[in-house]
Amino acid sequence: MEGKQKIRKPQQVVEVFLMDVFFRFFLHVKKIFFVPLKIKEINGKISTKYTDMNTPLTHLLHELDLLKAKLQAIRPLPMEALNKIKAALEMEYTYESNRIEGNTLTLQETALVVSEGVTISGKSMREHLEAINHAQAIDFIKDIATADIEITERTIKEIHAIILHSINREQAGKYRNVPVMIVGSKYVPPQPYLVAPQMEQFIREYQSMKANGTHSVLIAAFLHDELVKIHPFIDGNGRTSRLLMNLYLLSNGYTITTLKGDNEAKQAYYKALEQSHTNNNREPFYFLVADAVKKSLETYINIIGQ
Repeated sequence: MEGKQKIRKPQQVVEVFLMDVFFRFFLHVKKIFFVPLKIKEINGKISTKYTDMNTPLTHLLHELDLLKAKLQAIRPLPMEALNKIKAALEMEYTYESNRIEGNTLTLQETALVVSEGVTISGKSMREHLEAINHAQAIDFIKDIATADIEITERTIKEIHAIILHSINREQAGKYRNVPVMIVGSKYVPPQPYLVAPQMEQFIREYQSMKANGTHSVLIAAFLHDELVKIHPFIDGNGRTSRLLMNLYLLSNGYTITTLKGDNEAKQAYYKALEQSHTNNNREPFYFLVADAVKKSLETYINIIGQ
């Protein structure tokens, strides 16, 4: 009959109560053990999926959050001492990034070229310029990060222009107009007429990831990975992509991160990029970048915390 309420028996009330408790407990557990990560792809696009906290990448990102908080909590050193530490680590970054691309200058020689203007006997002019230009590009991305300037295609072109300064004036800061191939890779970059539209899409995806709250380290890895995949320049794509990655890391409170250039590390680096570009499996490369960020944070903490 309309208006007549059905009276539940005590046993039914208890069952409803227990179901409610169980449901609330499930939501609580889901919140603790599952977090959204944009690493799964559908048709090449990054999408939001819940990922188990016990996966290696998710666990590593959690470690990075803790290390970053620990670094920020350390009492600041005197500015002079801090600048010397940063200068030493940035010099190592210049050395390793150029080493990946085949530059034969040692770390000590790189420091002499950049800091003292010394000419190293037996080394090419290009190798000297690569060291000088990379150090200047680091200063540039630090200024951009400090000023909190948004990353755009223009930013990327400006970084590239510094990398190729006095090496290739005609191509510095300009998208390529010829097809290219990557030595030792099965992946073939897009044709020249596709570079501009793919770069526009690249920036849109980056902005979407930011808006969706993707972890900063994953965005940094994406910027590196995708720029290398598009390969928009004749030369200098690798160095530019690593600088772009570090620009975003610096803008989000992280430290300069160095990807090593020794044979073993370089092979792992290129293998992870190959998996991403030929199999659309980005996770190995994202993990590689996240692990490098962890080592960078630990280095700073060990030095500054002493």
